[in-house]
Amino acid sequence: MAISDSDPRVFFAAERTLLAWLRTGLTIIAIGFMVARFGLFVRLLSLQVQPHQHSASLSLSAVLGIAFVVIGSLAILASAVQHSRFIATLEPTDLPPKYSRKIAIVLSLVVATLGFALSGYLLLTSN
Repeated sequence: MAISDSDPRVFFAAERTLLAWLRTGLTIIAIGFMVARFGLFVRLLSLQVQPHQHSASLSLSAVLGIAFVVIGSLAILASAVQHSRFIATLEPTDLPPKYSRKIAIVLSLVVATLGFALSGYLLLTSN
């Protein structure tokens, strides 16, 4: 059995790292969504106790929640850029043949875009 110079484990390790950052970013986005919506829940409860109280400004929980969503989206975006830069430095023998190298990057970019859209939605609906 001949030993080849090809070692796709390097590529797959980089892809696992990208997917770990994707999971981390999604977790940060989920925490941000929950923080923003918890503030809305608390505001609705306070309106039941004091019906004439109205606040038009953004609450602290909405600001923190939106910040978490943006940070999670930025983490995903940065990891996709870093992954594509790293993959560009690999030798062709380190890349697995007949394997799409773009799926994880495209998935990360789509999730980051949806995260930014979610932050815009939270900003518009937080009043």
